[in-house]
Amino acid sequence: MAHYTSDTKYNREEKIVIAIDLGTTHSAVSYSYLYPDDLPQVRLVTKWPGQPEASGDSKIPTLVAYQGSNLIACGAEAADYLGDPEFQIARWFKLHLHPDSMKIADEPPPYASVSSPSFAHSIEIPALPPGAPLNRIYSDFLKYLFDHTERFFVNNTPGGRNIWDRLRRKIAIILATPNGWDTRQQIFMRDALVSAGIVGTSEADDQVDYITEGEASVHYALAHSQSKSWLKKGVIFAVTDAGGSTVDGTLYQCKEHTPRLVLEEVRASECVQAGGVFIDRSARTMLADKLRGSQFSDEESIDIMVNEFEKKTKRMFDGAQVSNVIHFGRNNDNDPQHDVVRGRISLNKAEVKRTFDPTILRIIGSCKRLLGSYKAQHLLLLREEFGKSGISVVTVEEPSKKAAAEGAAIWYLKQLVTGRAVRYTLGANIRQAFDPAAYPYQRERSFLAYTCTDGHKRIDGVFDIWVEKNRIVDGRFQKLSEYSRIYEHPPDNLGEFTMSVLVWEGNQKPIWCENILGELVPGARILCTLSGNLSRMRSSLSKKNGVGGQPYWIVTFQVLVLFGGTKMQARLQWNEGKQQRQGPISIIPNSTF
Repeated sequence: MAHYTSDTKYNREEKIVIAIDLGTTHSAVSYSYLYPDDLPQVRLVTKWPGQPEASGDSKIPTLVAYQGSNLIACGAEAADYLGDPEFQIARWFKLHLHPDSMKIADEPPPYASVSSPSFAHSIEIPALPPGAPLNRIYSDFLKYLFDHTERFFVNNTPGGRNIWDRLRRKIAIILATPNGWDTRQQIFMRDALVSAGIVGTSEADDQVDYITEGEASVHYALAHSQSKSWLKKGVIFAVTDAGGSTVDGTLYQCKEHTPRLVLEEVRASECVQAGGVFIDRSARTMLADKLRGSQFSDEESIDIMVNEFEKKTKRMFDGAQVSNVIHFGRNNDNDPQHDVVRGRISLNKAEVKRTFDPTILRIIGSCKRLLGSYKAQHLLLLREEFGKSGISVVTVEEPSKKAAAEGAAIWYLKQLVTGRAVRYTLGANIRQAFDPAAYPYQRERSFLAYTCTDGHKRIDGVFDIWVEKNRIVDGRFQKLSEYSRIYEHPPDNLGEFTMSVLVWEGNQKPIWCENILGELVPGARILCTLSGNLSRMRSSLSKKNGVGGQPYWIVTFQVLVLFGGTKMQARLQWNEGKQQRQGPISIIPNSTF
């Protein structure tokens, strides 16, 4: 298996980088040993327990087997326990981590029986084993991936044990995540790494980074593209990564080609539920319908057929095969009326195509939304559909690889993307000075205005926009907002400062984030909460007189939020005399999983 080698020498401190793509059905890990004045290589881990020694497959099943609350096995070894009633298997558990908006299909494909009069709009998610909550499963599986990456590194790197032991506490971890994930999922994954003992609590924010699967894929695609003659300054192109559960698409423009390739997102990326698991589910429906009335319509037989379909039929089907055969039983298993002969069921081209159609339609719809009014020069996905519009389609085919795992490590080395499109409008709920002359929209809620301790009237529930949807921001983009805390009496303790970071899902600019009852309006949701301790600002507390002469005490500070990279970061800032001070802010996800 060919390794990626950078064309630029590494000139920083010695380091190990590990990139993890924990997928719905399969996972993979890549790594790079970075040494000063050397050309870095990215290697995939290609030896995993339970897999044939010579297979060289970097992908392993995303499975975790438990017996009660006891961890039994992970990956290919966990597959041996499938169907055994004494063991519980965590599978497709990544779907539990998806935001609610990703668990509802926009256009429900017919994953239910074709004879059913209705479709299920929500995605069916396999239940977790009773003795294993989601954070435990993630922690166990991440530890398994990390431990076997260590073994592979040590066995395949000259002086590997000494290098690993020397750099172990400074390893950089890159997590590839779906385009539709946000801060909540990032923090959950970070905490799982801490629980697994891979990184320490205090070091986690510095050691762990995140990259969308879409951005990881563009780095992989460009690194392995057969030709880049099309890639010139000004060219707009799209990359689509069809994964296990999500299909992630991103539209890029080439801003510079020489001396260094620079890419910028054109608009907010796409993320739809149209991955391989839905083809499997559609296949199950098709087989159940085909075998209705047959002795082979039992769940166990169909389970075997679907497993064989996933491993062979799905991966080989290109629309050209007239007949496809799935081997599931013994030689004396026959039912010619249902196309079963000698333990094999035959599927015609139309039957197999039917399992792909719903997901293909959703992928095409996603790509069309992504392209919008742009005429992309290259779209790495569906030749047949987009060829009609004169759009070239290029595929990067390495079936034993996971593009996001390798692409995430390449991203760490090259950082081709300098501008990213914000997926949704971000902001905060603020208490605004009541001034209908300056803010005419306040008139409709004038009855909600109230007088504060300093004697000034204010009104709550205003959406303070920090950054609008589809705005292109670079890695240095930040929002600095000033806030104050007012006290009626000199406080013994300045206390904690907390504020909610809000997401606006709509396309128009929001004015209010709350209704008159103080509830979030439709389209607004809490992304996370920022929390910081104000105790160090004691010397900045000052006494003032209000409108009516009454005394009050106030401390003023700033909240600095950085959005431009691949993860949100925040700091408290305040002034002590002529000196500016900074303090930490914790980012707390809105919900647990």
